[in-house]
Amino acid sequence: MLALRLLNVVAPAYFLCISLVTFVLQLFLFLPSMREDPAAAPLFSPALLHGALFLFLSANALGNYVLVIQNSPDDLGACQSTSAKRALCPPPSTHFCRVCARVTLRHDHHCFFTGNCIGSRNMRNFVLFCLYTSLACLYSMVAGVAYISAVLSISFAHPLAFLTLLPTSISQFFSGAVLGSEMFVILMLYLWFAIGLACAGFCCHQLLLILRGQTRHQVRKGMAVRARPWRKNLQEVFGKRWLLGLLVPMFNVGSESSKQQDK
Repeated sequence: MLALRLLNVVAPAYFLCISLVTFVLQLFLFLPSMREDPAAAPLFSPALLHGALFLFLSANALGNYVLVIQNSPDDLGACQSTSAKRALCPPPSTHFCRVCARVTLRHDHHCFFTGNCIGSRNMRNFVLFCLYTSLACLYSMVAGVAYISAVLSISFAHPLAFLTLLPTSISQFFSGAVLGSEMFVILMLYLWFAIGLACAGFCCHQLLLILRGQTRHQVRKGMAVRARPWRKNLQEVFGKRWLLGLLVPMFNVGSESSKQQDK
C-alpha cells in the first residue's frame, strides 16, 4: 500500500515534468526553427500555425487533467462500514478504493497519473484528457522529427529510419557528432511516441466500454449490466452538447449524470 501511495505522488509529478519539458522544447527549439522561412506570410507562417495548434492541444489536455482532479467521484462513506449499510448503496456501481480510502459511485479505475479515482463525475474529462494528451504527444513527435531532420540532415523517407535513429544517434553522441541537446530531443521523440500510443489505447478502450455501458471495475468483476442503446450510453457520459466539451475543457455540458447529481 505504501508503494501505491508513493506512486500516486510520483506519477502526477512525472506527467507535469513531461508537460513542462515539452512546452520548453516547443517554445525554444521547434518554434524558432520554423521562423527561418522569410517567404511565408506573417498571418499563415508555419511558426504561428504550429504554435496555435500546439496551444489548443496542450490547453485541452491540461484543462481536462485539472477537471479530472477537481471533479472527484463522490465519497459514499456510508457504504464502507457494515454490510447492512453497504446494501443501501446502488449496486453494482460502487467500489472501495484502497488508495483514496473512499467508496466511489460508478467506479471505473484509479488513475495514478491524476492521483484520483475515475467515476461518473469525471469520466468525460478523463477520456478527453487521454485523447488530447495522445494528440499533443504525437504532434510534438512529428515536430521533433522535422527539427532533427533539418538539424542533422537525416531523411525519414525509409520506414525503418525512425527505429534506427536511437542506436545510430547514441553512437554518434559518444563520438561527438551529435550534441547533447539534439540527443535529448531524440530521446523525447521515443517518449512522446510511447505516451501517445498508450493514451490512444486507453482512450479507445474507454470509449468501447462507454458504448457498452460498462466500467473497468464491472468487467474485472464479471458484473452483468443492463443492455441499453449505445447512443444513450454515450450521451450519459458526454451529454447532448458534446461538441462544446470537445473543443473547450468544461465539466458540465448537459450530461445525464450531471443532471442526476444536481437533483
